[in-house]
Amino acid sequence: MSTSERRYSFEFFPAKTEAGHEKLLATARQLAAYQPDFFSCTYGAGGSTRDRTLNTVLELDQQVKIPTAPHLSCIGDSKAELRSLLNTYQQGGIRRIVALRGDLPSGMGLASGELRFANDLVAFIRAETGDHFHIEVAAYPEMHPQARHLEDDLVNFVRKAKAGADSAITQYFFNADCYFYFVERVRKLGVEIPIVPGIMPITNYSKLARFSDSCGTEIPRWIRKQLEAYGDDMDSITAFGEEVITRMCEQLLAGGAPGLHFYTLNQAEPSLALWRNLGLPR
Repeated sequence: MSTSERRYSFEFFPAKTEAGHEKLLATARQLAAYQPDFFSCTYGAGGSTRDRTLNTVLELDQQVKIPTAPHLSCIGDSKAELRSLLNTYQQGGIRRIVALRGDLPSGMGLASGELRFANDLVAFIRAETGDHFHIEVAAYPEMHPQARHLEDDLVNFVRKAKAGADSAITQYFFNADCYFYFVERVRKLGVEIPIVPGIMPITNYSKLARFSDSCGTEIPRWIRKQLEAYGDDMDSITAFGEEVITRMCEQLLAGGAPGLHFYTLNQAEPSLALWRNLGLPR
C-alpha cells in the first residue's frame, strides 16, 4: 500500500464534565492541525453516553472540521432508537460509523435490545441507510475477551465484515505478530476489507495493566517487567513506552498495515509523539 493511501485517525471518549469537554475540544484542535482522516468518539456501555457521544461527534465534525465517526452499539437500544440516531447523524452530515455490539452494563443480559450482535447492527445500518455511511467494525487480534475460542472469534469477525462493513479497527495490542497473523487468517476466510491497527500510547503503567487485563490485551512480559521497574518514574515510563510503540508502528507500516488508529484517551501529546517519530505524511 502506498503512503498516500494509508489513513490515520484519533479516538476520543465523551467527557463527563464541562471542563473535560473543553479539554477534549482543545486536544481535538491540536490534533486537527495534523490533518487526520477522521476522529472517532466512543459510546458507553448500553448506550450510557448516547447524548454526550452525539453532541461531541457533531461538535467535532462541524466546529473542529474533521470528519468524525460515532461509535454505535446495539446492546440496550431498540431498532427505533437506533433508527432515530442514524437519522440524526445523516442529517448532521456524518458519513462514517463504528458499529459495535457494545459493552454490557453490570447486570444486563446478552438478550437486551432487539439486535444482539455487531453483524446484526451492520446489516441494520445498511438496510436503513444504504451506502450513506462508511461502516467500521472492531477486530480483536488477540481474541475478544468474551469469545469461547479463537476460531469462534474469527468466524464472528468474518460475519461482521460480510454483513456490509467497509473496514475494521483493531483492539490495541503490543505484539505486531498477532496483528499480521489475524489479518492472514481472515484473508484466507475471504475477508478483504482494510484492517487498521489500533494503537495505545504507554503513559501510565498501572492504568494500562488494569485496562489491558479487563479487555484481554496481553502486555508482553519484557514490557511489563520494564514498566514495573520504573515504579513511579513517569518520565521513564513515557520515554520507554514511546520507544516501544514507535518501533511496533514501524513494523506494522513496513508490513503493509493500511494506517494507524490512535487511542488518545483525550490527550494529544502521547499520540503526537508517535506521529512525529514515524514521520507521518501530513
